[in-house]
Amino acid sequence: MQESKAALGPEALDELDLALVHALQLSPRATWTELGPVLGVDPVTLARRWRRLERSGAAWITCHPGGGPGALGGTSVALVEIRVAPGRIPEVSARLARHRHALNVEYLTGNRDLLITAAAADADALAQYLRIRLPSVPGITGIRVQLPLRLYKDSGAWRLRALDREQRDLLSGPPRMSSRPTRALDDADRALLLELGPDGRLGTAELARRLGTSGVTVARRLARLTAGGQAGFRGEVARSLTGWPVCATWWLRVPAAELDETAARLTASADVRMCAVVTGTANLVVVVWLRRAADVPTLEAEWSGRFPRVEVVDSAVTIQVIKQMGRVVGPNGHATGFVPLDIWSDPLADTEVRP
Repeated sequence: MQESKAALGPEALDELDLALVHALQLSPRATWTELGPVLGVDPVTLARRWRRLERSGAAWITCHPGGGPGALGGTSVALVEIRVAPGRIPEVSARLARHRHALNVEYLTGNRDLLITAAAADADALAQYLRIRLPSVPGITGIRVQLPLRLYKDSGAWRLRALDREQRDLLSGPPRMSSRPTRALDDADRALLLELGPDGRLGTAELARRLGTSGVTVARRLARLTAGGQAGFRGEVARSLTGWPVCATWWLRVPAAELDETAARLTASADVRMCAVVTGTANLVVVVWLRRAADVPTLEAEWSGRFPRVEVVDSAVTIQVIKQMGRVVGPNGHATGFVPLDIWSDPLADTEVRP
């Protein structure tokens, strides 16, 4: 693939940009030398392109705590619907974006004003955040909590469609999970995850310098965390630049015996970004990225034909994403800052972070 000569404005990505982001979604820490032959571009050009995308906030790689002891998993994550007093949504959403325990913050249509993903190191810490810290934010008038019980598709699995099959096959997929039990994270593990958080491509030499250890130690520790699923990486791009600028969320009621089959059929669609079983009247939450707002009722009508026993309890369209896995984003979806994914901090003693 040759580097395009087209001028790239802040609201446009060319073919090479899209291919590069897609490649990094598949292999977030691949070297430029490894990616060069796959994309047909020299490593220097790829490095220059990625620096420009990062600096403009158009694309980024985030490292986040994954499932496993002492990380995200079980009852340590919650989806929280928040009602806000009239006129106070900007103030409240900006305040929540500074919380370490609020990983995602979105402004939605419908029966809730904000939807956040909250996380903590364990169930007790999560309860403290939801019961004490969150209600103390001025302007919040109502909170409804849902616990995800089973995740069928994580939002980090969403991919651009810029590479052909041969290119995708050449790139290494997600690391194979270790079959051995993972141990709880220690202080050194957490420090490594926090350093990698805002830049998942940070090299081992720089990590070693920051952490005061050797590159060999960092590489070994990171390999263990990745293989055990305790360190996750996701490549993101400003949604306004993807071709799928509309995000819609559905809350569905599915007969319990049909949950697995329904979720499998829904997540087979590349447009589905997240699908999870949750507590509550609606037992399945589905998030979809769409090309047009007009596709929302069209998709819902299609589902009614494919899943006659599934009831749509509620739906909403995202008006604005304020925070995305720790990344603070502006109205156009470009990254503007980062709040550490320090889910291990005390939710009551924690101070708000300026991104």
